[in-house]
Amino acid sequence: MDASAVHPEAYSIVEKIAGKTGNAIGSLIGNKDVRNLKAEEFTDDHFGVLTVRDILAELEKPGRDPRPEFKTANLMEGVETMKDLREGMVLEGTVTNVTNFGAFVDIGVHQDGLVHISALSDKFVKDPREVVKAGDIVKAKVIEVDLDRKRIALTLRLNDDISQMKSGDTPRQGNKGGQRGGGGNRGQQRSRNDSPPANNAFAQAFAQAKEKGRRK
Repeated sequence: MDASAVHPEAYSIVEKIAGKTGNAIGSLIGNKDVRNLKAEEFTDDHFGVLTVRDILAELEKPGRDPRPEFKTANLMEGVETMKDLREGMVLEGTVTNVTNFGAFVDIGVHQDGLVHISALSDKFVKDPREVVKAGDIVKAKVIEVDLDRKRIALTLRLNDDISQMKSGDTPRQGNKGGQRGGGGNRGQQRSRNDSPPANNAFAQAFAQAKEKGRRK
């Protein structure tokens, strides 16, 4: 029984199973036939149906890990530092933190990149936590890399034009075409409800994060 994860206190149940099936205890380990047994037939005052089902499952597949599979990002080979990053590069990463102004993503260069709230989705985002959470695996495009200040600007809107985002002519959230409604001066004016251009907001977001770090 040492080859299984059945607790010694539950060995009496295994003995009961062996006696009823006519098998040696050792032959029960890894035996797929145990899946056909009814847990209700082996319960007692100490072990209920759910516990017996777990025992049967462990006998059938000893050593299995009941925890869900842990997923990790497939980091790009050859990209290990900020100097390896190039604008427009699409990388897989892991969300490490979500704030009111966006999300930080680990892309494997020892410095998390920031996805501003305006670059999280093509749709309007009121709260970044509605889109991503810590631990999520995402694909992000590099908008800008500032080696001097150790800042990486990213976007999850993979179809966005990097040159437009850097110039501040970023399509509004919820408008994939990036066209502004109305004519004349109204079409050129930015609504108060529009998110600021991503490249301008990144500096402000980083400053806010840095200030929070000082207060802690």
